[in-house]
Amino acid sequence: MSVLVFLEISEGSIKKSSIEALVYGHSLQLGDVHAMVAGNPSNLDEAAKFGAVKIHSISDSRFQNMDSVAYSEALSGLATQIGASVIVLAKSAFTDSLTARTSFIWDAAAATNVVSLPDSEFNIKRSIFTGKAFETVALSSERKIISVRKNAVAVTESPASGEVVSFQPSVSSKAFAIKTISTEKTSGEVLLSDAEIVVSGGRGLKGPENWGLISDMAKVLGAATGCSKPVSDLHWRPHHEHVGQTGIKVSPNLYFAIGISGAIQHVAGISSSKVIVAINKDADAPIFKVANYGIVGDAFEIVPKLTQALREAL
Repeated sequence: MSVLVFLEISEGSIKKSSIEALVYGHSLQLGDVHAMVAGNPSNLDEAAKFGAVKIHSISDSRFQNMDSVAYSEALSGLATQIGASVIVLAKSAFTDSLTARTSFIWDAAAATNVVSLPDSEFNIKRSIFTGKAFETVALSSERKIISVRKNAVAVTESPASGEVVSFQPSVSSKAFAIKTISTEKTSGEVLLSDAEIVVSGGRGLKGPENWGLISDMAKVLGAATGCSKPVSDLHWRPHHEHVGQTGIKVSPNLYFAIGISGAIQHVAGISSSKVIVAINKDADAPIFKVANYGIVGDAFEIVPKLTQALREAL
């Protein structure tokens, strides 16, 4: 019996959320932990540091397109080959599709948004309704797939041999039927989906000309910038920065809501954050009901002082 963990790569390195998935896979204590990765990420050695006994590396350049059809066939094939009973992935935009496809091909029960280890009967807790509630599901099939929510796992080292072996998946001709012609990415920014810290602003900033308050603070913290829906609707900020139920759902360790009232749609997108800090001059703003820490005051006075204090401390 063994566990197979899929390692997703971003910007040439294994994503932190995938390292969390590796730690989760090791914590299951269901035998040797194997990992599958495509390419040669710069931090491949971390897989061994966090529990991978064997790392199956795909060198086929066609896998760089991140096509879930090809990856699902490769992942299910490798899981069968090594006799895995569980596949673990970190939840992401890409693995949402990959989990569903692999579940069908590998004939496995799947649970997404998982936030804890299963009990002895493999009952497992997952987040639902955009983080407003939890449910416990039972994975009773012989084969299981677990998609772990970001920041749900504390990263602790469990050194293993980490032998890297070449893996050439056997995939069907249709696996590469879709070809990526070009990819456009934002540069010089921390992506919201990967960020450990997010600094977001709302209409309390009064206009796009004041967004330096947000970007300056984010730069000091090495954080991603976000915004509320009204801000993106007004074209103060691009839509890819919209945080909320109909935008990007985030789960950072630290979330700053600056000049954001706290509409239910925005709260739905940030409810998985570990710590929420709200800054708003309206003491009755709904955001304070969900914030761990709140500052009642004018953002134009508070944020520059906070940014300077952070700059000096960091």
